[in-house]
Amino acid sequence: MEKQLMRSLTRTTRRHAVIAVSAACLLVPLAACTPDDGPRPAASATSTGGAAPYAPKNDGKRDEKRDGRLDERLDRVTILELQEDMKGKRLTSRELTQAYLDRIHRLNPRLNAVVTVNPDALDLARKSDELRRTGEVRGPLEGIPVLIKDNIDTADRQPTTAGSTALSHSKPAQDAFLVKKLRDAGAVILGKANMSEWANFRSVEQTAGWSATGGQTRNPYVLDRSPCGSSSGSAVAAAAALAAVTIGSETDGSIVCPASVTSTVGVKPTLGMVSRSGMIPITSRHDTAGPIARNTTDAALALWAIHGSDTADTATADADTALPSDHREVLDPNALRGKRIGVWRKGHIGIDPDVDRAFDVAVQRLRALGATVVEGADVADSKDMMQKDMLPAVLTEFKHDLNAYLAATPGPHPKNLTELIAFNKRNSTVEMPKFGQELFEMADKTDGDVDAPVYRQHRSAATRQARQAIDGVLAEHRLDAIVTPTGVPAPAVEALDPTPFESSTRNSAVAGYPHITVPAGYARDTLPLGVSFLGTRYSDANLLSYAYAFERATPVRKAPTYLPTLPGRS
Repeated sequence: MEKQLMRSLTRTTRRHAVIAVSAACLLVPLAACTPDDGPRPAASATSTGGAAPYAPKNDGKRDEKRDGRLDERLDRVTILELQEDMKGKRLTSRELTQAYLDRIHRLNPRLNAVVTVNPDALDLARKSDELRRTGEVRGPLEGIPVLIKDNIDTADRQPTTAGSTALSHSKPAQDAFLVKKLRDAGAVILGKANMSEWANFRSVEQTAGWSATGGQTRNPYVLDRSPCGSSSGSAVAAAAALAAVTIGSETDGSIVCPASVTSTVGVKPTLGMVSRSGMIPITSRHDTAGPIARNTTDAALALWAIHGSDTADTATADADTALPSDHREVLDPNALRGKRIGVWRKGHIGIDPDVDRAFDVAVQRLRALGATVVEGADVADSKDMMQKDMLPAVLTEFKHDLNAYLAATPGPHPKNLTELIAFNKRNSTVEMPKFGQELFEMADKTDGDVDAPVYRQHRSAATRQARQAIDGVLAEHRLDAIVTPTGVPAPAVEALDPTPFESSTRNSAVAGYPHITVPAGYARDTLPLGVSFLGTRYSDANLLSYAYAFERATPVRKAPTYLPTLPGRS
């Protein structure tokens, strides 16, 4: 987004003004969310609130060579392979959980990706092993450790803070619906992932991946590069194999942007595919949770586990039938054969030569896989809609939805947005060391009335324009999907100026449509690049099948390098 437009929206003069909504930045290009160093949390980066910091134990019964072999496998092994190992009694959930805890202990001090380790994780793993020994397997994630973003409620000994000390003592009365689904599928809730505080919706100067409770999340490929946000910790943890799979959330770009800059697969589902009950909100008209994984197979498996209808979230009414019964139906290496795939280049090509090269290779690969590639499938830019209708709607929705969440959540904490603003002022040294809370204050000035005619007009106009932008291109060119670069390489921490790369996520976010990113290559052979598959409502299964076919034919992903800076940089 041009700085002039940002200033017209927020009257701020900072050179990289950012208005962000839930994960990457709702109102700016993906790479404009660049992190600064902030104060580090007082507690261990793997411990927030009441959860004790994890330290690996060696009671003399562990086989260090075997542990080492398992650790080496974790970057490349799939959940299906882990399940086969546990079924064949070559691995237990407790051993697997211990291996991930060891990796967190070793790597998280550099990454700040995990903000809380579940003190009950090993007990949950033991329970899973006991059930398996009796022949009971609850679901496809039986015994699989999963990290979830720190804006998703768990009714256990872990807090749910959205990165803010204001919620350090909140006590959710029950698990979020998607957490119940994970537990029903047999997953071990390993801990909570760090995130951009309040999902990047507190200040126009907010930094991606920073929170008061977790510090600054670091990109595992080059540590002084942005992890994007707001699902920064979820993406970094997936890339660094700190869990088998992670769950992030997205309002606009918050899953796919961090995934693209960490060489992971990020799935932003159709709005209503996954329940938002028990998730700290930005806006119910955009918010959704989704998986981030090192491969499409694991991402699909996780999506199947968490999707479903929830009576407490009316948007999910059709979710039970929105996907095939078996996730393996989308794991088809020939899925692209005969499909018409539109190519979106405008606003994305001619900005970064590495992006251009990687995308050209991706388009050639689509052709080689039997797809009919259709050029000129450019999705209209959304800046006019953003300025006129989306921002007023989102500010109103934020006040309405956050007030409802805070009022309903037990524990000593602010009970509405006004009290939250006051809390931040009282605790400004911890909460506002580098940026303020302009977006909070803008939202609090609205009436928060989502039944008001003016609000409804703004929301209707924004949603209609976003859906027309995508559906119009699909219909005009008779397309099955649209493909485009997800974003530019992760900028350096000190970068100030936004990229001219237009948002690849905004129309999908406002429309409530799915968006999937998969690894496509590397800039300077080091910084990850992603390619995105976009479609219409409930085209999730088809997009996953295209992403899987592309990934199988384009195995570019490599393990993180943990470089302190790019080679050649002083």
